Amino acid sequence: MNLLHKLTEKPWLAQPEGAELALAEDTNLRFPARTALKFFIAIVSVLFFLFSITFLSRSQFPDFQALAGEPWLPLSHPSQLWFNSGLLLLASVGLELAKRQAARQRVNGLVLALGFTVICSIGFVIGQYLVWLQLSGMGFTISANPANSYFYLLTAVHALHLLGGLLALARLIYLFGERPNLAALQQNLSLCALYWHYLLLLWLFLFTLLAAPADAYRAIAAFCGL
Repeated sequence: MNLLHKLTEKPWLAQPEGAELALAEDTNLRFPARTALKFFIAIVSVLFFLFSITFLSRSQFPDFQALAGEPWLPLSHPSQLWFNSGLLLLASVGLELAKRQAARQRVNGLVLALGFTVICSIGFVIGQYLVWLQLSGMGFTISANPANSYFYLLTAVHALHLLGGLLALARLIYLFGERPNLAALQQNLSLCALYWHYLLLLWLFLFTLLAAPADAYRAIAAFCGL
């Protein structure tokens, strides 16, 4: 409510003295910020690529439980993970809506879209945690089997990256509430949306990898020469 009050109270759409200069500075900063984000995404992609290679290599050993069932037994009915995927998709859509609301200078819609994004993103992380609790309760603990270890590792690292994005988004909302700046807001929302879209695609890749049948692991490992 304080944020909404500040936005409606301040003439944030007006062009104060020096606004043109500030807009020029934002434009100059836009491309370095986007380049830095793309560089970070590239590093994260390499990290998960290496995780995936070691996962496929380890899956060819006899003690890898995924070979005993098609797919890995805990993911035979991945309804909760599908639900979590839906939440992450909605969070990504929410940021796109926030961008549109900012472009149309609609403060109320912008606040609602950002709140929706935060709620869905937190819901995704909580949903993943509930899956971990469920698997642990079924006896699929992190140290019980290499397949279990990889599941917890991959999903936990992905969730940590999402939490990092939430911290950046929270900082953006706070700074915008303190000093509304339409040009800076649109720039940062664009970067956040790009990051959320990437995390969604990354999660879909991980979900497909973890829920794949054993024959798929064998075929991919053979293709890669593992």
